[in-house]
Amino acid sequence: MAEKETPKAPKKPKKSAKRLNYKSLWVWGLLLLILVGLNSLALTPEGRLHLTVNQVFELARARLIQSAEIQAIESGGPQWYRIRGTLRKDGATFLPVLQKEAPTLFGQKGKTVKAVVIPSQFEAEGRLTDARFNELTADNFDFQLKEKPAGTLLSSLLTGTLPFLIVLLVLYFLFIRQIRSAGKGAMGFGRSRMRPLQEDKKKVTFNDVAGCDEAKEEVREIVEFLKNPQKFQDIGGRIPKGCLMVGAPGTGKTLLAKAVAGEADVPFFSISGSDFVEMFVGVGASRVRDMFEQAKQNSPCLVFIDEIDAVGRKRGAGLGGGNDEREQTLNALLVEMDGFESRDGIIIVAATNRPDVLDNALLRPGRFDRQVVLDLPDLHGREEILGVHAKKIKLSKDVNLSTVARNTAGYSGADLENLLNEAALLAVRSSKTCVEPCDLDEARDKISFGRERKKLMDEKDKRITAYHEAGHAIIQALLDDGLLPVHKVTIIPRGQSLGSTMMLPSKDILNYSKTHLLDQICTSLGGRVAEEMIFNEQSSGASSDIRSATKMARRMVCDWGMSALGPIAFGDNRDHIFLGEEIAREQNYSERTAQRIDETISSIIDEQYKRACELLKEKKASLEILAQALLKYETLEGSHVKEILETGKLNTEALDQNIKAREEASKKAEKEQKETKAEKDGSTTTADKEKKADDKDKNQPEKGKEQTGKK
Repeated sequence: MAEKETPKAPKKPKKSAKRLNYKSLWVWGLLLLILVGLNSLALTPEGRLHLTVNQVFELARARLIQSAEIQAIESGGPQWYRIRGTLRKDGATFLPVLQKEAPTLFGQKGKTVKAVVIPSQFEAEGRLTDARFNELTADNFDFQLKEKPAGTLLSSLLTGTLPFLIVLLVLYFLFIRQIRSAGKGAMGFGRSRMRPLQEDKKKVTFNDVAGCDEAKEEVREIVEFLKNPQKFQDIGGRIPKGCLMVGAPGTGKTLLAKAVAGEADVPFFSISGSDFVEMFVGVGASRVRDMFEQAKQNSPCLVFIDEIDAVGRKRGAGLGGGNDEREQTLNALLVEMDGFESRDGIIIVAATNRPDVLDNALLRPGRFDRQVVLDLPDLHGREEILGVHAKKIKLSKDVNLSTVARNTAGYSGADLENLLNEAALLAVRSSKTCVEPCDLDEARDKISFGRERKKLMDEKDKRITAYHEAGHAIIQALLDDGLLPVHKVTIIPRGQSLGSTMMLPSKDILNYSKTHLLDQICTSLGGRVAEEMIFNEQSSGASSDIRSATKMARRMVCDWGMSALGPIAFGDNRDHIFLGEEIAREQNYSERTAQRIDETISSIIDEQYKRACELLKEKKASLEILAQALLKYETLEGSHVKEILETGKLNTEALDQNIKAREEASKKAEKEQKETKAEKDGSTTTADKEKKADDKDKNQPEKGKEQTGKK
């Protein structure tokens, strides 16, 4: 029998030891020495007299030169010399000798100024005939003249080209080395940015993933295949080459990939789709090839590509055409995944929330054999997700996670984690030791509708907002079919709205009926109807309501076929060209049909507007009671709205008690915060108090003695 193949152990990434780069220190030291040498080779140092050759002869005859040296300058031509020397200290007769022209002193940046203090060094350049040269070099004067050898051609070249070489070296080490350190060199642009999983980090397993049992089963088979491939090969099964995870944002695609990495005993690499995108042509394709080469060296292995839609969009669509860098990168990815050469042992796991824009060649079997769909969790899934994340948070005994899951329909896994975290922050802000149900309710309202804003409004704006929200609440409570009961009504600004009528779904809504949609349009128009009924005026506060009602009516007509036009879809021409679709769009209906669509949408809105008017006229007394209660208490529960509709009045005793309880709780919390702040500063304060008490005790006997003496 053939022996079972055991998968290779994952290779641990080598930790590079930090050491001092002696090479760069040596280079910078050499540059510093060259700069110092150039500074010492200055041709015209400061503090040196610039004389003519005739003036040098006059000084020599006057015996004012102590020493000098002469050198032939080839760049000046034949018989051109430079004379440098030192003057004697006794320069009293210096100016009478140079009566025709005063000496000039070289200043900074080549400027000349008249000499005020006569320096001891001088310099002269000019032409010397053979006779004058012999006169100067003979023993006719009382100073010693040294003759320096003339400069060679090599020295002239070095003098002319050395500054340019220094500039080039500085540019190289300042810019090229910086590019190498940032992008690993110009030749390293094509290297893949794939990162291996660090084993020292905390692993995520399938136990940390909840609410997606079907998706876990799909990827669990891949992990089992890597651990025991012979089990599947005995019946002719082969390992999937790719697995594409599709789902809405926050459903746990990346978390599931981390769980696969934690469960698999093979090397795991991760990369983002944006890492392939570059402005340089060919870089993305080169990185794809390098990624598969690295994966082949570590096979069998898993490669996770997050947000693959950044590189996998449809080819030949949009504004980029068919010859841009992104499409060349996609072509390289298609070839590497399933091309002429086989890539056995490399499994690609990718994640995206836009599968509709991916290229069809990328989605076919042989490249991505499986598509794992992650939906929003249901009631049971939300409860499991809350149980996973609640392990890190201290919850009160009164918290029931099943109730929280029932009140968070439509929440994703990321939303539920954020809910618990926000509740914990609110509990800490209120100086609590654990999270209570009220904290969870406030966190849910904050995530769904926004945080309360202390926005100052005058009485007129408050009245308009109160009647507006009361109109929404009355109509929703009358038309509710049990799917969206009124949860809370408030005139406290939240998010971008001045008031809110909050409705929480009682269950996961998978389908919408025509009756339910018409009721929602009627509820959206209830605020505008209430304003016109009470104030005989229209305000801009209903803009978002009108927008949502129009959008819902248009979808009923164009997408869902819920109108007299019949079950026909009219929405194919509304896709955006920037989302990977074609630029040219054909309108699949005539202008007459477009006019009928507009008329149908308008008729739906008009009918529901009249319906809202009739409902509020019948319940005008309830509208007044609810609006006045909102002006007084600012926030009412859905049960209060129901009580007003059923009994025609509102029991205010319970509301007053709740307000008093909240005020007492807030005062208690403020007091505890002050005490806590005082305790933090108590170390110094207590010491000061003890010191003052000791001084007082010491002074009391002395005062008693003074009083006794006076008596």
